[in-house]
This record gives sequence, structure tokens and C-alpha cells, in this order.
Amino acid sequence: MTQALPNLIDLDEFLDWYPDGYGRFELHDGVIVEMQPTGTHEQVGGFLGLKLGVQIDQKNLPCFIPRQCIVKPVNAAKSGYNPDVIVLDWDAIANEPLWNKRSTITRGETVRLVIEVVSTNWQDDYLIKLAEYEKLGIPEYWIVDYLGLGGRRYIGNPKQPTISVYQLVDGEYQVSQFTGNDVVVSAAFPDLNLTAEQIFRGGRK
Repeated sequence: MTQALPNLIDLDEFLDWYPDGYGRFELHDGVIVEMQPTGTHEQVGGFLGLKLGVQIDQKNLPCFIPRQCIVKPVNAAKSGYNPDVIVLDWDAIANEPLWNKRSTITRGETVRLVIEVVSTNWQDDYLIKLAEYEKLGIPEYWIVDYLGLGGRRYIGNPKQPTISVYQLVDGEYQVSQFTGNDVVVSAAFPDLNLTAEQIFRGGRK
């Protein structure tokens, strides 16, 4: 859902406008977009947040999962993304100029992992955010396409539910893909031990 405003706004105006504790919004080229995920979408994202949180706690990792935060793309004054799940580095957060007042990330090295769960606007995840997260230098990016909505050039033909894990190698993303009973391999969380199908089901037995 796109919010109808008289003029395009920049990220500062968006952050001033953002309603505290209500809804999830992103800014795309000056236009506010309200994120309206389905229940299944939230089950998948919530399950991943839970399992990653357990890993962080059990292994005493120096990172955390914020309830919400905005990721500012490089050289983009009119955009800001609100990932479904993001894992941030406790030490690197001190170098974020907008974190304390705006809960906004501007540096890729602050992020351990970012996850987008695909909705009907799959082009945002596979095209726009993929390119922007790569430019920002985020080391690991997951696209969790639990309904197999993405274009065939991204998830193959015939299309099927797929998890695409992008690892930053020499400044460029290299992708590994997982379906069905494949165990998802993550450099950020090597002991996670979840199959793609478990994630698609949101952990439901």
C-alpha cells in the first residue's frame, strides 16, 4: 500500500513522520510504502528471528536482533528499507551516526545478516534491495521465497519455494540456493541447522 502524500519526501522527513510503535513502513524513492504482510509471511519471519535469537543467546554472540530498524542505501537520500529480520553487531553499532535517535543503519559492517521474506512485490527483494545491500557491503543477505513468487531467472523453471543466500565475496554477492530438505548454509550462523522446508513452514510440525 502506498501512502498518498503531496510531494516526495527525503529520509529525514520520513523518519520524522514514522509513527512510533505502529505499522511497518519503507521509503522508496521518496514515496512511503506501508508493508502489509500476510500471517504466513509473519510466521516465517518470526520463526527465523526466534531461531537466530537462540543461536545468539546460546553462543553468547556479540549481536542482537532489533524489533525494527531502517537501512539507508548508499547515496540515496529518499529511500530507507525495513527488513523482515536483521542481525546487528553490538560493537559496530557505536559507529552508526543515526542509530541512537533514528534506529537507522548506514554502514554495511554493522549488519551480520539481513533477511527479506518475499511478498507479492518480489521485485523489490530480488532487484532493488539485492543491489542496494550489495553496494552497502552487507556480508550476508537471505531472500526467503516461501511461495516461489520470484522470477524464473532467480529461482529457476519450474518455479518452487526457494531460499537464496547471498554472500559478499570481493564486493559482489555470490548466491547459493536451497529448496525442500536442503540444509541452509549460512556463514553468519554456521550452526543454525534448518532445512528450507522447516523455514517455509514457519517451524510448524
